[in-house]
Amino acid sequence: MRANDPAPSRKGLLFVVALSLAFLFRLAFGLCLDFSTPVGDEKQIYLLGLKFFTTGAWPYFGPDVTNTIQVPGALQGLVVGLPFYVLPVPEAPYIFLNILSFAALCFFAWYCNRRLPEIPKWFVWVWLLTAPWTLNISTQIYNPSYVLPAAILFFVCAIESYPFLSRGLVPLKWANFGMGLSLFWIVQFHLSWVILIPYILLSFYFQFKNSGWKALKAMTYFAGGAILTGSFLIPTLVKYGLSGALGNTNEAVQFNYANLLKYSDIVEGVLGRFLSFASFEVPRFIGRNTAKRLLFMREHPWLIPFILFLTVVGILQPIALLVLWFKRNHSVKDWKAMKYFTLATVVLLYAGFLFSIRTPLSHTFYITLPIAMLYSFYCWNEFLKKKRWQRFALVFIVCGIIFNIGLAVQNYSRVSIYLERNKVVEAIKARDYHLLGERRAGSRY
Repeated sequence: MRANDPAPSRKGLLFVVALSLAFLFRLAFGLCLDFSTPVGDEKQIYLLGLKFFTTGAWPYFGPDVTNTIQVPGALQGLVVGLPFYVLPVPEAPYIFLNILSFAALCFFAWYCNRRLPEIPKWFVWVWLLTAPWTLNISTQIYNPSYVLPAAILFFVCAIESYPFLSRGLVPLKWANFGMGLSLFWIVQFHLSWVILIPYILLSFYFQFKNSGWKALKAMTYFAGGAILTGSFLIPTLVKYGLSGALGNTNEAVQFNYANLLKYSDIVEGVLGRFLSFASFEVPRFIGRNTAKRLLFMREHPWLIPFILFLTVVGILQPIALLVLWFKRNHSVKDWKAMKYFTLATVVLLYAGFLFSIRTPLSHTFYITLPIAMLYSFYCWNEFLKKKRWQRFALVFIVCGIIFNIGLAVQNYSRVSIYLERNKVVEAIKARDYHLLGERRAGSRY
């Protein structure tokens, strides 16, 4: 190929255009998601930032876990509220969130492709950007949405610090920095941050094992990353003291054997939900119960073929991921390490929920989605080398995009921010968040 051959530049331009369209698609989809539903978690998160913008009051606490437990730290209020200063329109927080999640998913797609160069790049990129559990959560104003970007950074950095999984794609000092940065980011958004501690301890163990006390030099980068995001906890500690700054989050830690007994089954337990992160789970996103799901299909009959096809595939995917775990021969050399690392994650989740007041619903351990996704790519790698599976994957991806467009159209007129956009506009103009709604009774901020 000649140096002045325009083909590379055309490919680069097409890639940029494709990424731009993908970002706009995700942004538009997120703007159509739940905002005006009776549950109200999304609106409450939005109000945290709107209150900061309209009153200037420092957001000492973030999301409500229960009516007595609230996550400490300012980051949740800031990431929702600060975009209003740049662009004082209702969509501003959505734009910033989608920049964060889109950038993180692109980074993760690059990383997965580097680990698994044989899997088609187009599949990895499009699937990560349009899979139900990345599209429906990380595009809307909801505290787990802000967890995903940091979770991706954390697990990529953690994996790169383990000798049995590292590919040398992230230098050790920056892996430490990324783990520290992401840990104290997640601390201020979701209580699932505690599940990260064993991964950090394992990383430190291998670093000391390999380098002795010299590892402390690299680990100072962990402290540097932790200080950057952890500093947003300091005002809460200063104002409320250590006990008050906890926001009663310590009450969330209780021995709860009922979680293991009630949610030990494969389908609705931790294992099934974990594997579903990497699957096309349809029912969960078209209705909260069977009656609402059937109503959705009656109102959108043209989507029924897509729903049926994707539902069947979405059921078969976690089954295949479970069965393929027992596969011994694999073209990727660290397959064994990856599958046991994934198993260890599932076991850790089961153990963790023995000490949690929360039941193991999917959003409570959404933080582990990157591991489920990476493991799934290892599984699909062997199939997607073949043309017939690539053709099937293309049909699957296209059907998924069509379904998501139909879902967005339905959500736009029923639950989206556009049902109350005028209220948000007035609240921004009047600098009065009360015009949109009230924070929950008993909330510390």
